[in-house]
Amino acid sequence: MRPAASIREHAGLTDSSVPKQFRAGTDRAEHPQTTLEKVSPFFKTAGITRVANITGLDRIGIPVVAVMRPNSRSVAVSQGKGATLTAAKVSGVMEAIEAYHAEHIKAPLVLASARELGAEAIPVEGLPRTTSSVYSPELRLLWMSAQLPLRGKRALVPYELVHLDFRAPFPTGTGAFVMSSNGLASGNHLTEATSHAIGELIERDANTLWRLLPEDERRATRVDLASVDHELCSQLLHRFEAAEVEVAVWETTTELGVPSFRCGIADRAPEVESPTAPAYGSGCHARRAVALSRALTEAAQGRLTMISGSRDDLGAQDYAPAEVRARLQRFRAATAAPPTRAFERAPNHESATLDADLSWMLSRLQECGFEDLAVVDLSRAEAGIAVVRVIVPGLEPISEMPGYFPGLRARARLEQR
Repeated sequence: MRPAASIREHAGLTDSSVPKQFRAGTDRAEHPQTTLEKVSPFFKTAGITRVANITGLDRIGIPVVAVMRPNSRSVAVSQGKGATLTAAKVSGVMEAIEAYHAEHIKAPLVLASARELGAEAIPVEGLPRTTSSVYSPELRLLWMSAQLPLRGKRALVPYELVHLDFRAPFPTGTGAFVMSSNGLASGNHLTEATSHAIGELIERDANTLWRLLPEDERRATRVDLASVDHELCSQLLHRFEAAEVEVAVWETTTELGVPSFRCGIADRAPEVESPTAPAYGSGCHARRAVALSRALTEAAQGRLTMISGSRDDLGAQDYAPAEVRARLQRFRAATAAPPTRAFERAPNHESATLDADLSWMLSRLQECGFEDLAVVDLSRAEAGIAVVRVIVPGLEPISEMPGYFPGLRARARLEQR
């Protein structure tokens, strides 16, 4: 086991301290306006044609934008949210740019089976698959090189878990693993991007495991919002209250100890003639206040995504009146009992630098046995930012995805029920 203090340096994730220059709802190495100015020249290459402020389509007022990429090889509309409009714009364009990177990978690929590669390949047992997976040890598929910082070496990872090029025909071996954007992230610095990617993977794992808890145990994780003592989070909660939108928050933190929250919102007034379906958001970060603010703003973003109807991965069933009513009933049932958990019960890790956050999260994964974490650097110098894909074998994927197949952690939790 490698000492946690040397992890970042060996991986090449940072060669110096990366101070947090912006801390309003998120921790960034640069102010959002600086980042926006830096990446704007790359819009044309990435195919970004419009950054639309859609905040005013709802009454809540939390900034949300939609970023259009008509020639995308995955989804053509990305979303962004934040405590300010500039922060929301950066959130949206960074998501669009990182998707572009994953759609246009130029790194060398290897065609081989896991059996042929042997120890050259990352252990595949904990990698996310679907119920219709075609994987077998003899299946020949594409692989690419990744850094394993907790092992101090490089290994090959399935290309299907890295790229986002959904054009047909698909590459040889496609269908073995889950193809999604989970673990794809960008940042002003490689450290920032990697931290964000790891946080997203832990967040999705936490959500999936939380959903598998018995109902009474899920109910016990609901946070008493009156106990939230962070200024920005309180301001966000006030916006929902003023808009007569009910908010429920559950703490989903797992044994990893990285603060994670799930937020659900729904129209409070039962007499609303055409209510919007409940929307949900999640957040995970070393600082619990940032994790909560991300969950709150993502819920607002999810609601505006439904209202605007601009995402190309939404279907007619999402707007069917019967489906909306059913989702509202489930939300009301889940929030019928009063919340009992205090916000301060969630773990919290405060630091002044992004590299300290990354080291802490890597050490948490290492201590819990997730040592095969892999980092693929997809950065392009001309983009002006860092883009990575992080893969952590053993963490659960998004359970809401079609064909979800429970991993080892989920199966263990199901057996305990």
